Amino acid sequence: MPCAADSGRIADMITPAPEIPTRLRSMIHDDLPLVSDIERRSYDFPWSHGVFRDCLLAGYICIVLERGEDVAGYAILSITAGEAHILNLCVDPAFRVLGYGTRLLSEILERARGSEVKQVFLEVRPSNSTALSLYSKQGFRQVANRPAYYQASGGREDAAVLAKTLKTED
Repeated sequence: MPCAADSGRIADMITPAPEIPTRLRSMIHDDLPLVSDIERRSYDFPWSHGVFRDCLLAGYICIVLERGEDVAGYAILSITAGEAHILNLCVDPAFRVLGYGTRLLSEILERARGSEVKQVFLEVRPSNSTALSLYSKQGFRQVANRPAYYQASGGREDAAVLAKTLKTED
């Protein structure tokens, strides 16, 4: 059994792992295979590569979060007529619970604010408690329900429609 004097020496030998740098940037066409792979590993009914490509071509706000050399998450936002719609926000399962979802959400809300958007909407599965918690912490509130919106293993699942009013000081 180590004595108290030894524990100080052991602690001195432990070096924390270096933090891996992260950054947010606009999604590019070369990201699509990585984004599509994250999507497939995250959802039973994922978006196709073509849907992501079409979002880029349509000029939607598409961002990725890089962790070192890896794409660790992404978000897609459409803006029309003073309103924004979060179409997709996902973090790679290998990098969850590191705050990346919050970073992605904060970034797209900031971009919406910069486009003078007043309201942001999204749909989320009521069974996705992690996403519901993230959006609730950022001030989203449920405003409607879309019956049988999502494809599900047992048929269809409703969508909770959430909204957030943006203020310039948010």
